[in-house]
Amino acid sequence: MVLTMGSTLILERKAKELVQVLSHREGIIIEKSADQMDETQNSSARELAIRNADRESASLRDVKAALQRIHDGSFGVCTMCDQEISSKRLAAVPSALRCISCQEIADQTGNQSWNPMMDGMLTAA
Repeated sequence: MVLTMGSTLILERKAKELVQVLSHREGIIIEKSADQMDETQNSSARELAIRNADRESASLRDVKAALQRIHDGSFGVCTMCDQEISSKRLAAVPSALRCISCQEIADQTGNQSWNPMMDGMLTAA
């Protein structure tokens, strides 16, 4: 329960931070310039700002989903194998959906929606 309370505070703080970061989108503004070099540089900066905003938005979704899991009582349980996620992992990544084993396999396969139970890769113990 202590881990859940600590995680709640961390996740709520992270959500506020991400909302604040996402509210400042000056880097996405399209500015026209007579100089082709400036135009190219502005375009590169805009692309970087868009990628950052996409990453921050994904992080915010993950944080909100973790807060929902805390609320519904499923926080700390791997969404793939239904095993408990280690407290060390949750301390490092409070929004973790998967235990380290399932996350490693999902990362290796490049499939973030991978489910070991459906692939027959894990069997019930």
